Amino acid sequence: MMSESAGVHAVHGAHVHHEELGFVRTYVFATDHKMIGRQFLFLGLFMLVIGGLLAMLMRWQLGWPETPVPGMGWVPEPYMFEGIVPPQTYNMLFTMHATIMIFFAVMPIMIGCFGNFLIPLMIGARDMAFPVLNMLSFWSGAVGGVVMLAGFFVPGGHAASGWTAYAPLSASAIYTGVDWGQNLWNISLIIVGASSLMGSINYITTIINMRAPGMTWFRLPLVIWSLFVTAILLLLALPVLTAALAMLLADRMLGTHFFLPAGGGEPLLWQHLFWYFGHPEVYVLVLPAMGVTSDVLSTFSRKPIFGYRAMAMSMISIGFLSWIVWGHHMFLSGMNPALGTAFMMSTMVIAVPSAIKTFNWLGTLWGGSIRLTTPMLNGLAFVSIFVIGGLSGVFMASTPVDIFIHDTYFIVAHFHYVVAGIVFGLFAAVYYWFPKMFGRMMNETLGKIHFVLTFIFFNATFFPMHFLGVAGHMRRIWNPLQYEFLQPLQGMNQFISVSAFLLGLSQILFLVNFFWSLFAGKKAEVNPWHANTLEWAAPSPPPHGNWGEHLPVVHHGPYEYSVPGVEEDYLPQTTPHALPVTAGH
Repeated sequence: MMSESAGVHAVHGAHVHHEELGFVRTYVFATDHKMIGRQFLFLGLFMLVIGGLLAMLMRWQLGWPETPVPGMGWVPEPYMFEGIVPPQTYNMLFTMHATIMIFFAVMPIMIGCFGNFLIPLMIGARDMAFPVLNMLSFWSGAVGGVVMLAGFFVPGGHAASGWTAYAPLSASAIYTGVDWGQNLWNISLIIVGASSLMGSINYITTIINMRAPGMTWFRLPLVIWSLFVTAILLLLALPVLTAALAMLLADRMLGTHFFLPAGGGEPLLWQHLFWYFGHPEVYVLVLPAMGVTSDVLSTFSRKPIFGYRAMAMSMISIGFLSWIVWGHHMFLSGMNPALGTAFMMSTMVIAVPSAIKTFNWLGTLWGGSIRLTTPMLNGLAFVSIFVIGGLSGVFMASTPVDIFIHDTYFIVAHFHYVVAGIVFGLFAAVYYWFPKMFGRMMNETLGKIHFVLTFIFFNATFFPMHFLGVAGHMRRIWNPLQYEFLQPLQGMNQFISVSAFLLGLSQILFLVNFFWSLFAGKKAEVNPWHANTLEWAAPSPPPHGNWGEHLPVVHHGPYEYSVPGVEEDYLPQTTPHALPVTAGH
């Protein structure tokens, strides 16, 4: 494998001088993996703001039902009635909040941005295997985002669609020429699926074929392992969602009956197809954050990662097991109890590799010389938030318990601790690799204030939802005050809403820090964190082609910190040392 990767790079290494490109080819239709990574980052941050604002509107309605939203009286029907959120708009808000956050914020940043930026640098390559395909991956994703946002401005808008993810409702009548919002939702996600497939093919090919001399599989950083498994999951899962979306669009526009019982269709088919994609998608989102956390915790505890091979194998196990657990989302669909038991057992088994990772993170921290930098604080927060999400998930894995808490706010709490908790991995990645990406440091003081506020208000927002769920508070209800038994819980709803507003306002600090640091931040050293992985051997920011005349040669694994007999407390992968080492260390 080493000779193959060296042979591939013998060809790529022969062309290190690049022609000067114009503004459009450099910054717009770029084929350089680093510029494409930055493009994904800015797209994701923009959509993160949009998704967050939609959540704020939803929380206002839940905290103060049928009360005009301050400053929103100008919004016309069908979205607002004199500033009040109507039921169909509320349905749109949580549908679009979820859609935008998952497909247009977290995926572009964690996979599109850091996958593109890090993979060639961390494996010692000059670029992605297919640079033009890489460019098409970004621009098709950006077009998908434009199509999704366009749904707000067509006649009827997204508000006419309501709960878009339930096929029998959204396809109950052949298209009449009014509800284009729903159709644009479908078309947008089909385009995004194509974008992700292009990226997945690129990631897998690059990691397999373009590793630097000496970069064996068990010398790869764990963030690269996580992106490799993620790319495989995307390659296999997205065609399932795309097929389901195509069938839903055909039901709506062509008069087919894939999901409509009236024509012999099967409504549960949509649920099966959606969740067969949907549960691997959870790990598509979580695995990159796990990889980032592994690298950050090792760097700032100044210790080798505990159980490197077990960590890599646990990611592979998660990827495999994620395909056989989708039915736990459908325990109330009327499935055979024996089948439900099988899904219950597989769901409990998938907790094992996640627990391995958690204990290995704790083993990495134990006895370490911990440096509480902003990336480290966010990495530690991801671990704690993920543990809470994992523990609450045990309840839903059990069929008898899930019968009572399904479709309550307990599920909302669990989901946000698992998936929204990824933002701490996202922030850890941005703060950690910002110096390499832009050549400047982000402000540590602002970063730590942002972390503290985000951590406090995140938990104040989502932890009380567990109590609401146990008390019977349902999901997807527009006005809790319409239910007498929920009225005593309204104070908690208001507390959650205020916490959510403060959580949103806290992100202004991050945006100010990010954009201020782009232009006025302290100039970064080549390796400001004293880390070992290959990207820190390249200039900050790296030039086109990443490396000079010669590609780096890898001598050992990525986590050689505090090595006995080595003067410094770190040992870059490009630096050999006299002590015997195994392939993974």
